[in-house]
Amino acid sequence: MERARQGPRARYREQTRAEIKDLALRQLAEGGGTALALTRIAKEMGLSGPALYRYFAGRDDLLNALIRDAYDDAAAAMARAAARSAKGSRGVRARLHDLAEAYRTWAIAEPHRYLLIQGAPVPGYVAPADTLERARAVLGPFLPLFATGSPGPAVAATMDEMTAWLAADGTVGAWVARYAPEAAGPPDTPAGEARAASALAGAVLAWTQLHGSVSLEVAGQFAGMAHRGGTLLGAHMEMLADAFGLDQAPA
Repeated sequence: MERARQGPRARYREQTRAEIKDLALRQLAEGGGTALALTRIAKEMGLSGPALYRYFAGRDDLLNALIRDAYDDAAAAMARAAARSAKGSRGVRARLHDLAEAYRTWAIAEPHRYLLIQGAPVPGYVAPADTLERARAVLGPFLPLFATGSPGPAVAATMDEMTAWLAADGTVGAWVARYAPEAAGPPDTPAGEARAASALAGAVLAWTQLHGSVSLEVAGQFAGMAHRGGTLLGAHMEMLADAFGLDQAPA
């Protein structure tokens, strides 16, 4: 509907920006972040260099758009997976596996975009501040799962650090409350603080496990080995679920 209300000039600008981003993604797929070259994009499109800068102010502006798009697409995929998984009577542990597999599936389908947001930084580039909220949106669906947990000794130190982080940074508490409002409870009570810390610790630990396993798979590091990436990631999630006392795995 919004696009239908746009005039021809606005639609042309939107289409041109989309074409520029498509060509930039092709360059990223071929050579990573350092391969991004606006002059090459302009040449492929039959534009002059100055004409291209009417659509993006420079390399960093284009990278900003690509990174925002990637985070938003990944977050949308995770939100869809969370909604599907929440239907029916699936336990928390099964839902954790569903989310982990959705993360892995998106990364494998979009390897160059995944590596853009989770791989090595592009030299000289500083991501805009708003990417933090977008990154949190990707991990948000994990928060309500771990808010239901009973963390064990293996994650006690992490729980302490997450409790301190929540006390020091109000934006982190707001993030937890936004995704796990029904589980967080009154934030100033011991039970509420423990649930919020459990949610945060679990989400952060899930991210580190996901990032490590999925990044290795996307980069081709599992080539020639006998295991499937999904099997390895599933084992990581089982150990994490055990550490947080999530519901028992099915027999």
